[in-house]
Amino acid sequence: MTEMTSPAPLARTAVIVGASGGIGAALVQAVSERGEVERVFALSRRRPLDLPPKASWLSIDLEREATIDAAAAAIGEADLVIVATGLLQDQRQAVERSYRALTTEAMARSYLINTIGPALVAKAFLPRLPKDRRSVFAVLSARVGSISDNGLGGWHSYRASKAALNMMVRTLSIEVRRERPLALCVALHPGTVATPLSAPFQKGVPTEKLFPPELAAEQLLRVVEGLSPRDSGRFFAWDGSEIAP
Repeated sequence: MTEMTSPAPLARTAVIVGASGGIGAALVQAVSERGEVERVFALSRRRPLDLPPKASWLSIDLEREATIDAAAAAIGEADLVIVATGLLQDQRQAVERSYRALTTEAMARSYLINTIGPALVAKAFLPRLPKDRRSVFAVLSARVGSISDNGLGGWHSYRASKAALNMMVRTLSIEVRRERPLALCVALHPGTVATPLSAPFQKGVPTEKLFPPELAAEQLLRVVEGLSPRDSGRFFAWDGSEIAP
């Protein structure tokens, strides 16, 4: 991560996709508390239970591109977009501990939510990043999506869909740089956060490495503030360290 003498202003207009999730809701609250942020849009299928006064909610479904396009059109220009969505497992599917558990349905659904959905958000919002100042498009990825860091195996669909997401970020960054040289496209790893997504896998995680959502949100925003355009296309952890693809 580029060393900077002082953090860059976070944003004028911030958009958080996945605002009803644990990290997404915490990000909405955190950006709303920043004085320089004038508008905050919380995007999710379900309306969050508690929205800060500065935040406005818009309905969005990553499986329905028309809802993404409608939200982007309603918002207009935005200089910070964070996609805080993801599927690890739920009632319909569990993480695979062996290739023998692979199914077409689970793999397709993982790619739809973890890769295709964020890509469609990028398609809708990247043209709305300002051209005359710094802006950031960020997605929440996962360290297990690093191919070079994979020493355990398992979690096939989740790993592969997050690796594909990281490649998407890299590819988007090259294209965006041509028209918006001050814009960044980055992937972020929030660490292990105490949310329903990670609940079945928190056993054995050291207490100091299991972050409440509020802390995770602040850590991610600090990383975002410390980035410069030369960091575009890269993958950073919650502490600012770069993760190899």
